[in-house]
Amino acid sequence: MMFQRWQRKADEALAWARLRQMAQRVAREARPDPAQRPVVFFNTSTRIWGLSQNAAFQLLAAWSLRLQGVPVVQFLCQRGMSRCILGADPDDPAKAPPCDACVRHSGRIYTAMPVRPFTFHPHAGLDAALEGLGVEALQAFTYEGVPLGALVLPGLRWRLRCHTLHDDEITRTFYREFIRSAWQVAQDFGALLDETQPQTVVVFNGQFFPEATARWAAQQRGIRVLTHEVGLRPLTAYFTEGEATAYPIAIPDDFDLTPAQNARLDAYLSRRFQGEFTMAGIRFWPEMRGLDEGFLRKAAGFRQIVPVFTNVIFDTSQPHANVVFPHMFAWLDAVLEIIRAHPETLFVIRAHPDEQRPGKAARESVRDWVQRRGVADLPNVVFVDSQEFLNSYDLIRRAKFVMVYNSTIGLEAVLLGKAVLCGGKARFTQYPIVFFPQTLEAYREQAETFLRAAGDEVPAPPEFRRNARRFLYYQLYKVSLPFDAFLQEHPWQRGYVRLKPFAPEALLPENSATMRVLRAGILEGGALVLPDDAEEGG
Repeated sequence: MMFQRWQRKADEALAWARLRQMAQRVAREARPDPAQRPVVFFNTSTRIWGLSQNAAFQLLAAWSLRLQGVPVVQFLCQRGMSRCILGADPDDPAKAPPCDACVRHSGRIYTAMPVRPFTFHPHAGLDAALEGLGVEALQAFTYEGVPLGALVLPGLRWRLRCHTLHDDEITRTFYREFIRSAWQVAQDFGALLDETQPQTVVVFNGQFFPEATARWAAQQRGIRVLTHEVGLRPLTAYFTEGEATAYPIAIPDDFDLTPAQNARLDAYLSRRFQGEFTMAGIRFWPEMRGLDEGFLRKAAGFRQIVPVFTNVIFDTSQPHANVVFPHMFAWLDAVLEIIRAHPETLFVIRAHPDEQRPGKAARESVRDWVQRRGVADLPNVVFVDSQEFLNSYDLIRRAKFVMVYNSTIGLEAVLLGKAVLCGGKARFTQYPIVFFPQTLEAYREQAETFLRAAGDEVPAPPEFRRNARRFLYYQLYKVSLPFDAFLQEHPWQRGYVRLKPFAPEALLPENSATMRVLRAGILEGGALVLPDDAEEGG
């Protein structure tokens, strides 16, 4: 055991040494052109230790630009927030974030990088304005024209692992501290923008308050902003001028899959339907089991089966989803009314597999909703908790139709031939792929139509299936930019990465399709889409 710990420590030191050496080589070979305006990068919500995927995506993009002569500035937190997204303890608002470890790791990651640090300083006027405000007032709070309450809200919900914010001292304290920290970002990032007049700003997803505030400050000044998130395939990134967590994708009208592309997508789906997939380095399904005899006997007593797939309530996709319903649990309440009205139908409510992930468990969960509403006591409901590894695809194959809020499994259900009734705006609802009624009444009417339809299933219209394949292929292989030439997954820390051995010139656009796309997207406003000859399988 002691040898293993020593070996891990030595292995980690070697990985950091490789990063430091590459950073120093990039710095030596970079020749910034003073005639070019800089590009500013910011991603303080991606890590407080180690090298996360999103931090690595930005670092490699910045290195590539520097090697091309483009000036780069990394906006860098150096104890710049009284409380931060990743460093806050949701049970103890008085506990300070681990700034020492974060600063140390930032120093490792941004070796030899041009940086602009920022440090937190209390602001008496702001503190006085916040005094005594409750949660509702904090949500609407604006200070000197900056909508701090709104900018902080998605990150606060993510950190507290809930949607419903209780007006208690813990919530109020975190809200105030996040607002104070966001104000510091607004002041210092705004000063950096005014001083450097960058051509583009690149930030991590734009939902968490440090990057959301930086994005807002840049947009107020008319500066172009790109946001990014992990792509759908391992070690890929999605960059966009929109909001990365909403995944705006512009598919050309004349785009159709070639035979080779169809084969690539079919191979991916074959693995996916067996549970062989990861997201952000996390594998949700360590195993998958089929529908057991007990379930099949129960299902035989009903006319039809309707699966109901939920989401994680605090996920950064949720602010985009809440269009028809104010939040996912309001949708579930509407679904519960439908369930009670249709005792002939077996509804299988499936909690998202990420809802109870250790270290990230939801504090407002579907499990709690089921218990609170007495849903599991209904004879026509089966509840599948997040840690039950039931094969959802087997369930879909037996379904009359499928109900989702905004889960990606809705897209996959269409690919399996089923009609999907969507309650929330999803990344794929921008195209005709699912049924997405725009009012509560229209949602109920569509559900009734499907439930009363003759036959064992409501098939997806052919154009929905075509659009689903086009969308999924585009998301997987066109806008998910691969970084696997430069990165490998960390051997024992999920979601973290290490550098592979490579020469600095590998980062130049002439040697990397990903860097060609990023150069065009960051500097020229080009499409952040891989050309056909650069698509990668896998």
